[in-house]
Amino acid sequence: MMLFSCFVKCSKCAQSLLLFLLTAVVKMKQYSIALNLFEEMRQKGTPVSEYTLTIVINCYCLLNRVDFGFAILGSFFKRGYEPNATTFNTLIKGLFLDDKVIEAEKLFKKLLALGLCEPDEVTILTVINGLCKAGHTLTANGLLGLFEKTSFKPHVFSYNSVIDSLCKDRMVDDALQLLAKMVDNGISPDIVTYNSVVQGLCNSGRWKDAKDLISEMVDHKISLNVFTFNILVDAFCKEGMVKEAEDVVEIMMQRNIPPNVVTYNALIDGYSLVGQIEKARKLLDSMPGMGLKPCIISYSSLINGYCKKGKIEEAWRLFLEVPQKGLDYNIVTCNTMLHGLFGARRFAEGLKLFKDMQAQQVIPDLVTYTTLLNGLCMNKQFADAFSLLHVMEDQGVNPNIITYSVLIHGLCKAGKLETARNLFNGLPSKGLQPDVQIYTILIGSLCQEGLVDEPKCLLIEMEKSGYAPNSVTYEVIIKWLLKRNELSEAKTLLDEMCRRGLLLKSTKAVNIKLGDVAR
Repeated sequence: MMLFSCFVKCSKCAQSLLLFLLTAVVKMKQYSIALNLFEEMRQKGTPVSEYTLTIVINCYCLLNRVDFGFAILGSFFKRGYEPNATTFNTLIKGLFLDDKVIEAEKLFKKLLALGLCEPDEVTILTVINGLCKAGHTLTANGLLGLFEKTSFKPHVFSYNSVIDSLCKDRMVDDALQLLAKMVDNGISPDIVTYNSVVQGLCNSGRWKDAKDLISEMVDHKISLNVFTFNILVDAFCKEGMVKEAEDVVEIMMQRNIPPNVVTYNALIDGYSLVGQIEKARKLLDSMPGMGLKPCIISYSSLINGYCKKGKIEEAWRLFLEVPQKGLDYNIVTCNTMLHGLFGARRFAEGLKLFKDMQAQQVIPDLVTYTTLLNGLCMNKQFADAFSLLHVMEDQGVNPNIITYSVLIHGLCKAGKLETARNLFNGLPSKGLQPDVQIYTILIGSLCQEGLVDEPKCLLIEMEKSGYAPNSVTYEVIIKWLLKRNELSEAKTLLDEMCRRGLLLKSTKAVNIKLGDVAR
């Protein structure tokens, strides 16, 4: 700040030099220092331009003080300056950054209605992008339609923003319609446009449509890039279609598009998913020879694969390799290993890993605590489980319905039905609504305890709460009724189940027993 003060005190110091300093400080992201410098400039009577005021507004907006930004806007009018599109773009962006979506939209509409300034492409993109990021995709799409009827023609970037959001919201048909409209309006889609739609189609399992769109890209001379291919590889791998993913990688090679770490991570995950764990390990080991450094995601995927195959020793050895490779553990890697250890009933090692995580500054999240709770319940350490529940709340990690489902299931399995029921009854007071899984767990336990009316009452309560029983719920109650020789009631439930299009997993024994009713 001493250097700044020297410049400010110097009477011959040019305004342009101070402006240069202000710009440099902002580029360094030192927004508070920039504002202090501006304040010194102002107090010393240094002339201030529209450009300087816009920089100051931008600083306030980036510090989430858009209200002060509007105060500076008042200085524009006092000094006789007319704010331009850049000034208003900055304020609109600031409102979006401050989650003031409605205010941002209102300001934009006010600009148009009062003609305060001529919006430019950046204005349109700022509004469209801000609305999409805030989840107001349909509003953004509607604005695009309005722009198309005016002289303000949206740029391809604005279309890309809306198309990407529509695809992420699973509104792929709307995205395809907008893509067609783009072309009709003479705006050429680019690789980003197509990649978003390909991703959306793959996520929806519309493989043929994705293939047709890629053919369209080739016809329009759009060069497929590594991102396009990675979308396909990842989508195929997530569906367990590793052969198809391998074919895509082969095409990449033929087109001289080298696969990157993301490509290989997707393949490692795919191989792990379908149980081809040796292939996954071989691929991980081959990456350095291809000039690629495996990242923590590469290791997490393979560790998960080993855990799913029950190869905990291999998973643990790989887990210990991570720091040796110069990588830091992240929460996903630790949660995966924790889940594997508890699943293998290696409780002491799981608890030690949990303590080590905290020592290594890997902050436990909801998944970590829920996994740990499950391990404690499996080991019948219920006092520790309830203590952990309180620790979660103290740490600001709010248990969700899955957390309570784990605890209730553990209590029921251990025969602590009364405690489980009390926990279940207390869920609404915690702002949580029991789901189908929790109802089914409790109904099953009530049946096992030989209680007569409670399971039926809970089934009725479940329906009233808006949760339709699933096939597991029906199977639990039907088997219980058959055990009690209440064949007529069991048949009624079975018929109801069939009407809902649900199937029992073990139908043979049930049908033999229910044959008595027919006779």
